[in-house]
Amino acid sequence: MRRLVVFGCGYSARRFAELHGAAFDAVDVTARSPETADRLHAEGLSAHVFDGGQATGPLTRAVLKASHILVSAPPDPAGDPTLRGVGSALEQASGLRWIGYLSTIGVYADAGGDWVDESTPPEADSERGRRRIDVERDWLTFGARSGVAVQIFRLAGIYGPGRSAVENLRAGTAKRLVKQGQVFNRIHVDDIAAAVAAGIERPTVGPVINVADDEPAPPQDVVTYAAGLLGLKPPPEIAFETAELSPMARSFYSSNKRVRNRTLREGLGVRLTYPTYREGIAALVR
Repeated sequence: MRRLVVFGCGYSARRFAELHGAAFDAVDVTARSPETADRLHAEGLSAHVFDGGQATGPLTRAVLKASHILVSAPPDPAGDPTLRGVGSALEQASGLRWIGYLSTIGVYADAGGDWVDESTPPEADSERGRRRIDVERDWLTFGARSGVAVQIFRLAGIYGPGRSAVENLRAGTAKRLVKQGQVFNRIHVDDIAAAVAAGIERPTVGPVINVADDEPAPPQDVVTYAAGLLGLKPPPEIAFETAELSPMARSFYSSNKRVRNRTLREGLGVRLTYPTYREGIAALVR
């Protein structure tokens, strides 16, 4: 029996469950609040409230019967909430074959616009990135100790339906921030789902897989392209140095790198539906 348990049913994990949940005999998901769990229940998912503390009986039983675990919940200052809350049940899950952890390319340090890949040592510039590095190591250690395949999916900037320059332009909130030489990789949420599905079928690949598009590009180019497709005038360019940004938003611009996705393409055999932002934005406009 193939039973999937998803920890942290956010944007990416929810999309994976939508597109690939039928490949499993049962799918359980978690939410941090009863309100979110109720909403997921209403959408037809078996949802459990879990905030990193003591797991409920039904969630523990689901973990004990799981064949696959997908972890999307982010770390907190104390570490990984999933390992902390259900680590003992994972150790006892006799049918467990695979664990996927959704991480971030933010674990790589600033490369001055040069290329990085999975062989590049993770040296995060931020506290958030350092937590991710620690949790990646914890999951890989768990896999080595338990004999369960673990894959780490390092995700680029996520976009897709409801979360893109297209919605921002239509809402009048889009900005064209310009920082000389700055580029970002992106990844469409559907391509994330495809990567995870491919990892389940090829669990020995990796264990680290960069999930990023083929063309790192300046952020202002994406806004300009989307505006052109929508028939809108792009917003004025704003110099990064004078822009009013939150500390978190500003921190994203402190790291400039181009991320290779060779393991995704050649190891997992994933052919991206949206290899650059152009295909992804065009689909969202349509």
